[in-house]
Amino acid sequence: MKAASDEDTIRRVLTESRVWAVVGLGDNPTRPAYSVARFLQSKGKRIVPVHPSAATVHGEQGYASLADIPFEVDVADVFRRSADAGEIADQALARPDITTVWFQLGVVDPDAAERVRGAGRTMVMDRCPAIEWPRLLG
Repeated sequence: MKAASDEDTIRRVLTESRVWAVVGLGDNPTRPAYSVARFLQSKGKRIVPVHPSAATVHGEQGYASLADIPFEVDVADVFRRSADAGEIADQALARPDITTVWFQLGVVDPDAAERVRGAGRTMVMDRCPAIEWPRLLG
């Protein structure tokens, strides 16, 4: 099984995924999730805000949880504290359409990562797509 930092895996997720549920994305423009979601949109990805406020962000309707999203999602991109990340990973695993769980920079939970990999899903941990995209895809 490939490591979470495997460049080929990250490159595949960045190029093949279409819909990113950004967990922790609210309407606060000073938060990192806000700018990363905008970056993903600029690369042609559909972003889905997931936040208790269910705010509309960057023109996309928000949802209070992953379970509330009524359409298919490829990636759960987690902007939450490491202490909360495992619960979010488990929510992502409850959805068969989510094939990748991505923990942002500073979000680390090895047990959750092992559960995701054990379920046959892709896990990326402690990385940011806005950094990895230019590094791996130019």
